[in-house]
Amino acid sequence: MANNYLLVHKKILPDYYEKVIEAREMLQNHEVETVTEAVKQVGISRNTYYKYKDYLFRQSEEIHHEVILNLVLRHEPGSLSAVLNALSKLNASVITISQSIPLAGKASVTISLDISNMEKETKEMVLILKQLKQVLSVHLDAEE
Repeated sequence: MANNYLLVHKKILPDYYEKVIEAREMLQNHEVETVTEAVKQVGISRNTYYKYKDYLFRQSEEIHHEVILNLVLRHEPGSLSAVLNALSKLNASVITISQSIPLAGKASVTISLDISNMEKETKEMVLILKQLKQVLSVHLDAEE
């Protein structure tokens, strides 16, 4: 994902890009309570805000992209290791792992990841994990 970014001068960008960032900052700083309030104050549409909010950042902002995956694995030696190896090859960084007690030959695992350095898209990561023989199911629970 690091190769997906460009550094450009805001002078060549449409004005509404800056307004999207302003609206997001207003929400983060609790200056407004809703997206509707934020976009009204900065003068953009809700559609514009939602279209660009995850893709525009100030140069000083540190970009983190986190996801939470819920997986059901076969309860056999090496299942979690196979998943972690696949994630490592994708440059995903594990934040936390939570695993339930295995029942009926299956183990439920929740993994939170920092995918800021991944070059593949989230959908591709999920497809790669689904192809592992140890993985019975994968569900993307959250993405920030």
